Amino acid sequence: MTDHHTYKKIEIVGSSRTSIEEAIENALAECAKSVRNMDWFEVVDTRGHIENGKVGHYQVTLKIGFRLSDS
Repeated sequence: MTDHHTYKKIEIVGSSRTSIEEAIENALAECAKSVRNMDWFEVVDTRGHIENGKVGHYQVTLKIGFRLSDS
């Protein structure tokens, strides 16, 4: 086993009508369906959609870091 890792980053956008935190959770849950070895995330952008003068939904752009397989 090696004592170093190599990572790759991808960028995804999650959304929620409830909160920024839920938008993050939704994005991570969806990403986990197809990406293995996720280790960390970074919020790079937060924005929202306005409906009738109120928050319609939150959008959060994340960079997800995942380890490339040790082969």
